[in-house]
Amino acid sequence: MIAIIGDIHGCFNTLKKLVKNIQEKYPGIPLYSVGDLVDRGNFSYEVIEFVLSEGIKFTPGNHDYMFYYFIHSPSSALGSAWLYNGYESTMDSYKERYEKIGEHLEIIKSAPLYYNLDDCFISHAGISVYLKNRLPENILDNIQQLEVVISEELETEEGILWTRNKLLDLGKLQVVGHTRKKEVEYYKENKTVYIDTSVYSGNKLSAIIVEKNQILDTLSIPTDSSDLSLRY
Repeated sequence: MIAIIGDIHGCFNTLKKLVKNIQEKYPGIPLYSVGDLVDRGNFSYEVIEFVLSEGIKFTPGNHDYMFYYFIHSPSSALGSAWLYNGYESTMDSYKERYEKIGEHLEIIKSAPLYYNLDDCFISHAGISVYLKNRLPENILDNIQQLEVVISEELETEEGILWTRNKLLDLGKLQVVGHTRKKEVEYYKENKTVYIDTSVYSGNKLSAIIVEKNQILDTLSIPTDSSDLSLRY
């Protein structure tokens, strides 16, 4: 049994409340996140520090990768895109502690793009139906081919960081964020659950409890107003 948290986007105070609720209801449960730790909310630095201190495993999102590439390769497609996707609040959160940026970026870059667990498959945006013809029928039985395709499509709009297309049925529960929803939404036809409930816009931060490909519970916390940036 595991807990999976949706896109956090710098909303540190909301995250703390949600994690406390999860831990009180499910003591000792492993914690995961579908990424987008940074941008738009006020506390990207604090979110990353908290994720590390609490041992929350995460799959990086497109915003996390844009942050990384802007610093390391600002002229790249991912790097230059950061200027239009909420970078200001992230940089504000690092004021007077810029020395931590390099450490945090290496943690982001070293995080896996997916977790293929017994309980479910976790990634930021998911495995798009667009990739179906390049993948074997039993996708998760050929992880090597899956990783090749993920790598080749990493910067494209159908990649694991970006797709908003319908997702493939992987034969197990696929847990994703990225595509904002008002509520957590589960789609039976492809065994996919979307858990980004747009915390940075003032809605809420959500998490699901999963065991053996079944959603046992959903927990949500309304966005703490202190997390919200006036820019968004």
